[in-house]
Amino acid sequence: MEKSFNCIGSKEERYEALIPQLKSLLNTETDQIANYANVSAALKEVFDFLWVGFYRVSNKVLVLGPFQGPIACTRIAFGKGVCGFAWQEGKTVIVPDVDQFPGHIACSSRSKSEIVVPVVKEANIIAVLDVDSELLNNFDEIDAKYLEIICALLS
Repeated sequence: MEKSFNCIGSKEERYEALIPQLKSLLNTETDQIANYANVSAALKEVFDFLWVGFYRVSNKVLVLGPFQGPIACTRIAFGKGVCGFAWQEGKTVIVPDVDQFPGHIACSSRSKSEIVVPVVKEANIIAVLDVDSELLNNFDEIDAKYLEIICALLS
């Protein structure tokens, strides 16, 4: 990943610059773990989020996968926390203030807002992309739109 667009342009412009690079990277690699790792690293590098990573569906629980950021929770039950809720609902969840989300799982006290996007393959959720920010209300429909595009590249 090039760092040239790290702090340049609007959020949308940075996503627009990142997507083609991710497409190129993901098109040449078939290993899902490697792809999750590179997507996590790219998003962390470009946006400097507190935490970016994946939880994989395994034996009816979300299990920590590749990530960038502070130490994280290892397993999350279906319907629990923001990740489990997004998995249960099968849709992107934006939480402007994690302290106001019932049942929020606080892996890091530094996390203030969060977005979780399901990764869907053949109509099944196989993972969720979890992104945390140290800022309140840091995620919006622009993030949802582009993170959903990125997750679709992983399916």
